[in-house]
Amino acid sequence: MKDRDADSINKILKYIDEINGTISRFELNFEKFENDYVMKNAIAMCILQIGELSGNLTDEFKTEHNKIPWRNIMAVRNRAAHSYGSMDIKMLWNIVTNDISELKQYCESIIEITEV
Repeated sequence: MKDRDADSINKILKYIDEINGTISRFELNFEKFENDYVMKNAIAMCILQIGELSGNLTDEFKTEHNKIPWRNIMAVRNRAAHSYGSMDIKMLWNIVTNDISELKQYCESIIEITEV
């Protein structure tokens, strides 16, 4: 794995940990999340960063590690960045409560494979 890809994957994992830490620290559920703009903005910023980092992965890396829809992750980033206040909060909550754990497991498995 190229240094650029490894750096991006490690940063993605960092932002995932920040999302999970925010949810845990503030004992967030959907209702709290939906009604707290600070939490929405904090988590949306992490999603933006994950999407941006996904876009920095090399094509070779994305082809080799294709079990995650990297293009979709970048699309969510673009939607969050350009929605101008109309981000679908239910979709964002679904991402952080369902999809993020799968992304974390996959990224961790990539790191483990490349460290062997």
